[in-house]
Amino acid sequence: MAGRIVLFGATGYTGGLAARALVAHGAAPVLAGRSRERVEALAAQLGGLQPAVADVTRPASIRALLEPGDVLVSTVGPFVRWGRPALHAAIDAGAHYLDSTGEPPFIRTVFDDHDAPARAAGVGLLTAFGYDYVPGNLAGALALRDAGEGAVSVDVGYFVGGAQSSGGTRASAAGMLAEPAYAFAGGRLVSERTARRVRSFDGRPAVSVGGTEQYALPRVHPGLRDARVWLGWFGPASRPLQAISAATSLATRLPGVRGAIEAVAGRLVKGSTGGPDAAARAGGRSFVVAIASDAHGTPLATVRLAGDNPYDFTANMLAWGALAAAGGELRGAGALGPVDAFGLEALQAGVAAAGITHHA
Repeated sequence: MAGRIVLFGATGYTGGLAARALVAHGAAPVLAGRSRERVEALAAQLGGLQPAVADVTRPASIRALLEPGDVLVSTVGPFVRWGRPALHAAIDAGAHYLDSTGEPPFIRTVFDDHDAPARAAGVGLLTAFGYDYVPGNLAGALALRDAGEGAVSVDVGYFVGGAQSSGGTRASAAGMLAEPAYAFAGGRLVSERTARRVRSFDGRPAVSVGGTEQYALPRVHPGLRDARVWLGWFGPASRPLQAISAATSLATRLPGVRGAIEAVAGRLVKGSTGGPDAAARAGGRSFVVAIASDAHGTPLATVRLAGDNPYDFTANMLAWGALAAAGGELRGAGALGPVDAFGLEALQAGVAAAGITHHA
């Protein structure tokens, strides 16, 4: 019997898109949020779904939503600030977990700190299961497969065209500059600041960031020595962003500075403040490039993916993943990457169904 799907953060921007995507895929999720009035209105609007009230400031209210075998989808961010209560509740309840984060520090805590407890509980944790960072995992795995055993490094670049950003995206991005990121280099995970490096893909600049690829791709290609993820959303501002990142990294070493930056960012850039409407999203496109190279840096295989705007893709990807997890299709427990969670063939079909496919 399939477990229930519980969507926490249903009345936020990404949560609302995910709720509609789940219903469109035939699911009847429990919709949870902190405002009873708003969550009941959304539940009625989507055909009489079950509403529930839960709040990150009351972790027990999240735990009360869940039963063993359920699937919890969390869209409540910024995740570094608000994400842990849902994560802990899922593990404690014996429920599978997916989220929509793109924040490297939160991704790192899922893999580093919660993998073992999730394995012990027999549940899967799928963090960053949206545009950040599912299509890059797919593109990277395909490029490594095509390149064969000679591939020892992979670079994955994310780009968008014509897209506006939501309040949650801006809040997450603001927090990233004050937090350490990481890369997979020399066969191990190493800490480094966000935007420490800049490189180009097809003439488009991108800055280095932490993703799930650095954790997950070495699992599917044991010979991998280096894996880097690059964000190309900033165009010509990539080099200035690198300088800002360096200055911020130095400043946050001083006592109290990191907390002050986070406090200012929290006041100026808040999550759950809405995002582009359907017409604006329709004008957005996603582009992902993965390059697998040999020990000399010679490219052996390149995979390009393209498709829908990041927001609709994320909603549809969360819906696909939640339904697959509820149906018992996860291939393991613990903190999982997209490929080891579902297998390369199934993931490729899921990503295509969510709106991103091969691009010449």
